[in-house]
Amino acid sequence: MFLKNASNGDLAEVVNLSELSDPNASSVTVRYHAGEEAGDPMEAAKSGLVFPSGEALPKCWLDPHYRTSF
Repeated sequence: MFLKNASNGDLAEVVNLSELSDPNASSVTVRYHAGEEAGDPMEAAKSGLVFPSGEALPKCWLDPHYRTSF
């Protein structure tokens, strides 16, 4: 799955999707795509990532207490 870095617009391929959907994980392993080759895997904060359309990530992926905070 590809996401976008909200600050600079670079595309980031998520290496492990289970990290992305885990609300207890504050970061996810990604490979940035800026050129012909994918970059080396690195950690990126979930709070700085959005969908390529610009839409924010679902709250249930970011907040472990999303059901109790209204």
